Amino acid sequence: MGFVAFNRWFEKWMFLLIPGSLVLGFLCSSALRPMVDAVPYLFAFVTLSMAIGCGIGELRQVMRQPGILAWTFVLTHVAAPLAAFGIGAALFGADSPYVVGLVLFAIIPLGVSSVLWVGMSGGIVALMLALVVVDSALSPLVVPAGFHLLFGAVVDIDTGGMIRDLVLIIVAPTAIGVLLHELSRGRIKGIVQSYTAPVSKLCFVAVVALNAAAIEPYVEQLKHDMVRLIPVSILLVALCYALGFFGSMPYRNRELQVTVSYASGMRNISLGIVLAMGYFSPLSAVPVVLSILIQQPMATLHHYILQKINKRDAGATAPIHVR
Repeated sequence: MGFVAFNRWFEKWMFLLIPGSLVLGFLCSSALRPMVDAVPYLFAFVTLSMAIGCGIGELRQVMRQPGILAWTFVLTHVAAPLAAFGIGAALFGADSPYVVGLVLFAIIPLGVSSVLWVGMSGGIVALMLALVVVDSALSPLVVPAGFHLLFGAVVDIDTGGMIRDLVLIIVAPTAIGVLLHELSRGRIKGIVQSYTAPVSKLCFVAVVALNAAAIEPYVEQLKHDMVRLIPVSILLVALCYALGFFGSMPYRNRELQVTVSYASGMRNISLGIVLAMGYFSPLSAVPVVLSILIQQPMATLHHYILQKINKRDAGATAPIHVR
């Protein structure tokens, strides 16, 4: 199987492969755990591969529509974290590491894989890609600030370390990717994408598997909490999709609604696990890990719902022929 064929195959079965890599990490935890230190470098390559496809033109498109950017930001990094904190605090208590994990899922940057789903569902791919790049660049400010506002001194965070890591694994690769795109006048994407796209997907799988291996020793402590954690995680992921879908209705633009709903619903889960394992209790990584199992299948369900809505709307506006 060639690189291009592998990339298409991976995208088709991504909703199964990502959860499968999580299971693999748990099953092979003892063999994989020594390689966990490679996660930030693997993740940086995934970010670089994504950013190569985005140039200044795409970023300008977002900047010309500051209202859409600001509103998407409010939905994803204000409304969703507040909802996560409220739901988690009501069920587990405000100082629970599970609440930290739920908020972390809601506040981390938009997911790179959302670009793929937006393309398949008839959204605006260039806008989605630019939103991911801009949101990723802002993450060193947004993530630490959000935690301090919601938790204050209750959660002890190495803010300087978190900002440094976010710059190294998100902002720097993003800037390098956009710079390479501009210097090559966009040609670099066509030259390297057939190689970087499949390799970045393998890196993404490795990030998920390695982080699953890292938290495997703590899973035994969670059995009695899973009855509540799993439904709460499903509810939160579904709520994020709903926030984007219904929150973008006032624009009365179907393509934009598709784009914002995926932007709101999909998060950079592998980054969430990296941050959870590096700066919080390992238990806080559990809701983030559960969201891996939920996010891609939920994306598939959302795609199905969007197609049904589009068919219904097309039927409602179809011309009536009178004989």
